[in-house]
Amino acid sequence: MRIVILAPPGVQSLDIVGPAEVFWEAARRLGDQGIYNIQIMSTGAGSIGGTGQLRFMADRTIFDSDEPIDTLLVAGDPSFQYIDPAVIGWLQRRVPTVRRYGSICTGVFLLAAAGLLNGRRVTTHWECADKLRRDFPEIELDADAIYLRDGPLITAAGVTAGIDLALALVEEDHGRDIAMIVARYMVVFLKRPGGQSQFSAHLVGQMSERTVTQRAQAYILANLTSPLSVVRIAREIGMSPRNFARVFRREFGITPADFVAAARVDAARRLLEDTPHPLQRIASTCGFSDVNNMRRTFARTIGVTPNEYRSRFQHSSPSPHTPISPTLDQQSLTA
Repeated sequence: MRIVILAPPGVQSLDIVGPAEVFWEAARRLGDQGIYNIQIMSTGAGSIGGTGQLRFMADRTIFDSDEPIDTLLVAGDPSFQYIDPAVIGWLQRRVPTVRRYGSICTGVFLLAAAGLLNGRRVTTHWECADKLRRDFPEIELDADAIYLRDGPLITAAGVTAGIDLALALVEEDHGRDIAMIVARYMVVFLKRPGGQSQFSAHLVGQMSERTVTQRAQAYILANLTSPLSVVRIAREIGMSPRNFARVFRREFGITPADFVAAARVDAARRLLEDTPHPLQRIASTCGFSDVNNMRRTFARTIGVTPNEYRSRFQHSSPSPHTPISPTLDQQSLTA
């Protein structure tokens, strides 16, 4: 299976390396390195300069004779100021011939300029979302998604999200078990908590240093079923409620209450994805007062109901024996 990554000049290096490592590791675990034939496609002669002062030697250029492509991914360029007409023509010719195609980060602008995304639902890096909306209003943009699938098209938010995209394709090709093995080896989530939010409570929690506010986050994540008022959390970490609320908001840009709500939603999302348990059980396990409270919180934070989320993201055969726990596992704290 030939996987081609189109790399424009100035490419975000991880847009190439991240997906390539996923596919390579999947092939290694499957015992056949020929399962995925990964090639870098350049837009001109010579090596490709990437971010981080890295350079890549392309396997082929868009001016070489065409070869069959199974999966075509367009990597992003952080500047994305110039779109080569030759690249547009190549994409217009090649995309209709592939089984699936997609973009990472600002690579979406190349597909959009080629007219290949009209009426499609896509995502891109949050910093570029407003520009994409302005330049291509006919495209349906979800700027909160890590990655999105729309038929043969899959788009990723950017940088490390290319790893999420590649894991999704490996799962599609070879099943959840091999994708999980690759994710664990690479010390990443198979699906980030929630699956579509770029800035979940868990990821915010991973950003901070070992400060009193991180201790507060750890306490929240380990005690989602408890009453989590500012007074109680502040007492647990030895701060006054007023000072705790002020410091927490200054460091993370959200209130402690917003963090608690997001953490409970993240915990519920994982259970909706991985178990067939009824909503009432999930709501009580994740600290919501009742199902209606969970529905309101879902609607406010991610714009869909728990049932709608489950219908989109639940695994095909969730195990009824999956243990329910609102706390994070070790990987969630360190990945």
